[in-house]
Amino acid sequence: MAKQLAYNSAESMQADEIPDPYLRPAFSLSNRLKRLVWNIVWLVLYRTSPRPFHAWRTLLLRLFGATMGPDCHFYPRSRIWAPWNLYCADQVAVADGVEIYNVAPIRFGSHVILSQSAYICGATHDYNDPAFPLLAYEMTFGPYAWICARASVGPGVHVGEGAVLGLASVTTRSLEPWTIYAGNPAVRIKERRRTMGDPDISVTEATS
Repeated sequence: MAKQLAYNSAESMQADEIPDPYLRPAFSLSNRLKRLVWNIVWLVLYRTSPRPFHAWRTLLLRLFGATMGPDCHFYPRSRIWAPWNLYCADQVAVADGVEIYNVAPIRFGSHVILSQSAYICGATHDYNDPAFPLLAYEMTFGPYAWICARASVGPGVHVGEGAVLGLASVTTRSLEPWTIYAGNPAVRIKERRRTMGDPDISVTEATS
């Protein structure tokens, strides 16, 4: 699946007001204010909640626009940049230390697991443009995918159903279904035995 550009900050930069592009805000005032309120709620109500209170954290995410399926387990030290760009099917698990930088929509299929301190990076910059604009991409994680502890997934990457990204691995390319990857950059190691899931259910259907 090709990368899908969803946001280019150059389209919203105000060149007349701030000549230096490195000093221009990449997001609108309303977006920044919304994230400020969310960060306060995260710090006061989400981060401090007891570990078993998954339903409480799910409620907070929903209040800020997240689509959350049943029985999702988001732990208190997980960070979500923009809940309104988060789409989860059922039983998605996001461990402590995970950071989801979802400037654009990111969709997680059923039973996706993000282990401790995994980093999902949904945006980058156009380093060939003098204005250095921020670029954000939509991303999907198929059902039963597993991103292991301290692994990183780059902008615009699509993770296939049942794919595994190994411990501390880094990928900037999409991962094939039911395949195990490891290393930096991640390379295909072997196929994963299909022991679960329905190959006829797509991530779009799972999070719709």
